[in-house]
Amino acid sequence: MSRRRFLALSAGGVAAGAAALNGCALQVSSGVSGPGEIVTLMVKPEDISPELIQQAQQDIGVRIVTVKHDITKLIAMLTSGNPPDLVRGVGAVDAPYFVARDVAENLDPYFAGSRVLRADDLDPVNDLWRYDGRIQGKGPRYGMVKDFSQDSMYWYNTGHFDEAGVDYPSESEPVTYEDWLDRAKRLTQRKNGQTIVFGGSYNGLYEATNLSTLTAAAGGSLFSDDLSRIDFTTPEARKALGWYVDYCRTRVGPSVIQPDPNAWDGPTYQAGRMAMTNSGYWLGGMINADQKLAKVSRLAPAPVFAGGVRVSPCQGGTGFWMPKKARNKDAAWRVFEWFFGEAPAKDRAGGGWGIPSLKSLRPLMPAQHDYQRRVLKAQEAELEHFSVISFTPYITADGFKALFNQVAPAAMKGEISLDTLARRLNSTINEQLERGKEQVG
Repeated sequence: MSRRRFLALSAGGVAAGAAALNGCALQVSSGVSGPGEIVTLMVKPEDISPELIQQAQQDIGVRIVTVKHDITKLIAMLTSGNPPDLVRGVGAVDAPYFVARDVAENLDPYFAGSRVLRADDLDPVNDLWRYDGRIQGKGPRYGMVKDFSQDSMYWYNTGHFDEAGVDYPSESEPVTYEDWLDRAKRLTQRKNGQTIVFGGSYNGLYEATNLSTLTAAAGGSLFSDDLSRIDFTTPEARKALGWYVDYCRTRVGPSVIQPDPNAWDGPTYQAGRMAMTNSGYWLGGMINADQKLAKVSRLAPAPVFAGGVRVSPCQGGTGFWMPKKARNKDAAWRVFEWFFGEAPAKDRAGGGWGIPSLKSLRPLMPAQHDYQRRVLKAQEAELEHFSVISFTPYITADGFKALFNQVAPAAMKGEISLDTLARRLNSTINEQLERGKEQVG
């Protein structure tokens, strides 16, 4: 892999990559065979606990060593030919990026020979980790999802609705995005110029995936067929962008012009300061910890645009992928099987922090209480509306966010028109996409 080819990072990524290449690569997997093998994982602390690492040694006889997930360190390790054996990644945005740079191992042969991770047991969400060089969701598998949510679904607190005299959204039929925003306006509470209760949060996991989803719901595509260009001036993308700008402009929820002091929805919703949050099923792990909150919380389907189509994707799909130059692939695959299909996967399924990525584990999802069964019913009905929305391999989600947040606030504050914003976003983001395509090609 050439260094030039890999350094197609976000805006400013070339400088970051160059800095990384001056660093020292870490020594990874020993490559020894048999009991006592060492597998190096590049992960975040919350991905695998010290207790799980000990359990791996007991369960499968493999010693796991972790390296803190860091993109510049990863580039240094990949370009030096000494990468980790497994790397944390977010399927929705990372799969095309790493596959296009020819650094990810095709895992199809491993899946074909596995008795733990069978193809017919894989939830369709795992297609986020498939990429055929043109379309996400097709082609070889390069990774797997640990658990997931359909991130355009949203939770709502019935207590806030009762207080404001607002009708509850249906838990089975989607409301329109316009209706959702109208409710959010009526649910917002302000005092002395300060927002004390957000009517609703609708940021998605990433600006890029949120806007791609909104555009798909309007009946279009944010990116060109070859994923190399973006166009916010199409009727569908303009509609999606206009709705999101209106959401930000009316300040009913957190945004770049009205940040949430907690930095994410969980603590704010838990504290009773947010009436709706599009955090998907996974937030139930936090909600269930407070039975009082759980009893007044409902999960509703992803909204639709009038005249649009019903889509309900996963904007995350966090899991692992294996670098092509990993030193200890067979042992890494054994860790992969264990993590995604054995004891850790079963424990995660029972926690309510996400839908299991194996269909056979769904019966383990929390259903002890009436409120949990209610949520589960809404979630199970939504699964049939899942689809993969392709993301471009030519920019990172963080790179997109940086560029979007440079340009969009002016429109959110009413300083420029929506059409001006659309043209500026096209110019700014397409320039970066062009660089990315050159570096990959």
